[in-house]
Amino acid sequence: MGYSSDFGTIEFELGVKTLERWLLKPEKTMNIAIAIPKERAQDERRVAISPAGVQILSEQGIRVVVESNAGHFCNFPDNDYAEAGAIIAASPEELYPQANVIVKVSPPQPEELHLLLPGQMLISAVHLGTVSRQMIRTLIDKNITALGFEFIETRDGELPIVRTLSEIAGSLAIQTAAKYLETGYGGSGILLGGIAGVPPAHVTIIGAGTVGLFAAQDALGLGAQVTVIDKEINRLRRFEAFFNRHLVTAIANEHYISQLAKISDVMIGALSPKLKLGKPLVSEQVVKMMKPGSVIIDVSIDQGACFGTSRHTTHTNPIYVKHGVTHYCVPNIPSAVAKTATFALTNTLLPFLLKLNAYQTIPEILWNSHSLRKGAYLYKGYVTKKILAELTDLPFREIDMLLATA
Repeated sequence: MGYSSDFGTIEFELGVKTLERWLLKPEKTMNIAIAIPKERAQDERRVAISPAGVQILSEQGIRVVVESNAGHFCNFPDNDYAEAGAIIAASPEELYPQANVIVKVSPPQPEELHLLLPGQMLISAVHLGTVSRQMIRTLIDKNITALGFEFIETRDGELPIVRTLSEIAGSLAIQTAAKYLETGYGGSGILLGGIAGVPPAHVTIIGAGTVGLFAAQDALGLGAQVTVIDKEINRLRRFEAFFNRHLVTAIANEHYISQLAKISDVMIGALSPKLKLGKPLVSEQVVKMMKPGSVIIDVSIDQGACFGTSRHTTHTNPIYVKHGVTHYCVPNIPSAVAKTATFALTNTLLPFLLKLNAYQTIPEILWNSHSLRKGAYLYKGYVTKKILAELTDLPFREIDMLLATA
């Protein structure tokens, strides 16, 4: 099992000595202590790091503190974490003061903000579609250095954490669509893949990124007719080559979208988090053209709605019907398979956490790691991502400029 990092590929099977070749000398350490809280966002069942990940961190001299029952929904008991080398904290009040780095899945909830201490580093998702100005303001006031899953980027432009979770979301989008097409759930009663003599459902996927790739792969695997639309022709060419022309592609403009809405049994919003939309790509008027009992899965809802009729739902109450169309707009779709998602998140996040132990200060960490520097959205009292500054109307500075003056 290999992990890709700025330093290259780390092969964990070879043990601690292999890792030491990628890390700097022990005297160049920041004495990192990582806290893993229990998630408190609604229906968030994942945990940031699995017990196996905690063991690897502990073996590298990183102190890990885990809140009791943090892994409950993933079937990771406290004893598994303790055996992996973690300290178990009975409460969040006990947890937060024991660490200088907080690693969690969802952004801090209002009731968690007071627990963060000045100068700590926070690593979590941001969820641009629902970002709170008050949260960002509070983090700034506490001088928190914050890194977002959505922003951590490799030198080749890849978003590794986003990609990992998008793979899960893409597969689950098709699984979910198939369920809500069933008659018992108010759907049109169409089997996604059809059978001999009966045509399959038509699935339209908006966005030729990772979510779209895995959604298309699963939909085709079930036998559905698939059309993928995107604004970039080169992305569509890659899809056609990858799937050997077993699907249809089209440019995402109003004409094609409205035509596809009339024939689609399922429409999936799978837009890239890098794409900033001034308004939903699919208007309410177009949604009205869809067939009764058809299904919308808006995977993009955590970054901003893809459909004019989309509004946030939860795993507890995942759907609503508007204009005869079933809408599924859950922002944390991978949480439905919490254990798989936690393993995947651990695999992707671990190499970045190991880098934290290689330097003495936060400026050194950010200066020496391209990926972590790109991931920073708050540093030294400023928002360092322009899109976030525009959403919150808070002061913006380029991270490179702040590091140059550190």
